[in-house]
Amino acid sequence: MSSTLTPAAAVERTGVPLDTLRYYEREGLIGPIRRSGGGHREYTEDDVFWIGLVTCFRDAGLGIAALREFVAMLRAEHPAADRVGFLRARRAALEERVEALRRAIGVLDDKITYYS
Repeated sequence: MSSTLTPAAAVERTGVPLDTLRYYEREGLIGPIRRSGGGHREYTEDDVFWIGLVTCFRDAGLGIAALREFVAMLRAEHPAADRVGFLRARRAALEERVEALRRAIGVLDDKITYYS
C-alpha cells in the first residue's frame, strides 16, 4: 500500500489551506479523497498532483467553472485536441493579462519618473 498524507501534511506539502482543499474536493476539482477507517481524509500522491495542477491553473487566473470544465475533460478522457484547444484559449487570455500588466507597469514607471 502506498503512503498517504494526513490533511495537515497535505497542507504542509502543497501550501494550500485545508479549507481550500475541502472546497476543491466539494467542487470536484480533486478527489474524491480517500478516507481512513475513522473517516479522516488521506491524501495520496495523485491527490497532491491534482492539487498542484489546480493551484497552478488558479494562479493563472482560471475560475472554478473553467477548472471544472478542464477536470471533466481529463476525467472523461476527451480527445487531446479538446484539451489542447482549452489550454490554448486559456494561455491566450493569460498572455493578454500579462500585456495589460506590462502596460500598467509602464504607466507606473512613467509616474514614478515624473514625480521623482
